[in-house]
Order: sequence, then structure tokens, then C-alpha cells
Amino acid sequence: MDIGAHTQFCGVIGNPVEHSLSPAIHNAAFQALGIDCVYLAWKVGMIGEAIQGLRALGNFRGASVTIPHKVSAVPFLDDLEPTAQHIGAINTIVAENGRLIGYNTDATGALRALREGGVKLAGRRIVMLGSGGAARAIAFALAADSGADKLTLLGVDDKERTALASDLRSKSNVAIEDAFLDDSTLGRTVPDAQILIHCTPVGMSPKVDATCVPASLFHPDLAVMDIVYNPRATRLLIEAKGAGCKTIPGLEMFLNQAVTQFELWTNRPAPVDVMRAVLESRFQ
Repeated sequence: MDIGAHTQFCGVIGNPVEHSLSPAIHNAAFQALGIDCVYLAWKVGMIGEAIQGLRALGNFRGASVTIPHKVSAVPFLDDLEPTAQHIGAINTIVAENGRLIGYNTDATGALRALREGGVKLAGRRIVMLGSGGAARAIAFALAADSGADKLTLLGVDDKERTALASDLRSKSNVAIEDAFLDDSTLGRTVPDAQILIHCTPVGMSPKVDATCVPASLFHPDLAVMDIVYNPRATRLLIEAKGAGCKTIPGLEMFLNQAVTQFELWTNRPAPVDVMRAVLESRFQ
């Protein structure tokens, strides 16, 4: 890389970020297309101060936004594109003519991963674990574009979960249920579900032995997607596959949303094959 005074920069804002593969795939993509830009990882506690600092730097092009800042970053931006506005959460910032615009590529990334994985959504009963920024995006995408019969939200943050459920009921026609995430509600909802989507950090590296769902609840009629992508095969997915479930790794959603981010920052088609190859190489 030939870094100079005109080199632009992007990065991922989150806490933690040590596990992130975003720098590897985006830097490989920049190099593949000869774009004078670098991508870094920023561990951020105070989101407002971080965005204010980035705003002051002239070569800032954009950022990925991950746990726990997908909702809390919103008030510090100048504008949101319609999907992000509707969801109330972002995962992408684009710097445009001195203004910071928030986007959400999680929603389309998740639906594409499910559909490409052969999961039928229409008429299905879906259980989602978690109610944070990524869960908001996926839930709104499902409510708007899946034709699902019922969406059950299970989460440990009562205020966050009930607010999401209320928003979904007011903006969609899908039947919405919500409850506290524990063994009791899992035991009541998962056996009757046809799709399970895990949207919490549980099981993410380095705590790879953790899982939200007892293995005894998985059944062959259930499709399971985990949005955790590091490790590629989470305990949740391993146990689901062992029970005969169709499984969708978080790697697919991660790649889909990253491709859209890259194209927003560069206005160029992303080198998808290069980005996938880098991801695959990290798990071999």
C-alpha cells in the first residue's frame, strides 16, 4: 500500500472490535481496485465523541458501525437514508460533501443470506433472539418483505425489546409477539418455529463455547441463522446442524452487507470474489 497525504480512510466503530474481519476484506477490496483508501478498526466507548472526531478529519470517507453503537450513533449524524430512518438503526456511515449520512445494509444482507441459503420465508413462524441494532434491521426487513406469518422477539433488555415490538406492530401487518429471553420462553417458542435467527453477541469469539439455545430444542423442520460470523461455525450452528436443521452462517450476511458498504463508499462495484476469498481464508 502506498499511503500518502491524499489517502482516504474508513473503519469499523464498535466495542469490541478485536474479532472484526472488516479491515481484512475492505483493505483487500481497495487494493484489488487500486483505490487510495485504508480501513482501520476503532474500539469506541463514547460514540458521540468518536463521530465528532471523525467529522473533523478531512480524508474520512465512511465507517462500519457495529455492537453496541448501531442505534446510539443515529443522533450524531446529519441525515439517514429511508431504510435506516424506518428501522431507527444504522450500520454504515458515508461522508458526503461534509455531511455524515447513515445507512443500514444489515436488512438486505440478512434477507439475501436467508434466500440464497434456500430458506422459505413466506407463511413462516420466525423466532428472533436479541433486540439490538442488527435485530431491528432484520426484524423490519422480515416484517416488510418476507410474508412471514408470525415474528416472535426474545430478548433480555425489556425496554429495547418492547420498543422494537411496538414499532413493528405500528409499521407492519405481521403478527408480533415479544417476551423475555430465557429457557422457559425458548422452550415455548422454538419447538413451534420454522426459522430461528440469532442476533445477540453470545458465542462470538473469544467466548466460543456460549450459546443461547439448549440443543434439545432444535428440530429438523427448523432453519437456523446466526449473525455471529467469528467463529464461522458457532456452537449454536454446530448443535443445530447436528439436530438436522438447515443452517445459515453469519459469514453470508456479513459479506452481503460489506459489499453494499464498499459500494456506498467508493461508488464502484465491489470485488465480491476477492472479499469472499479473504473471508474464506481466515477460517481454513
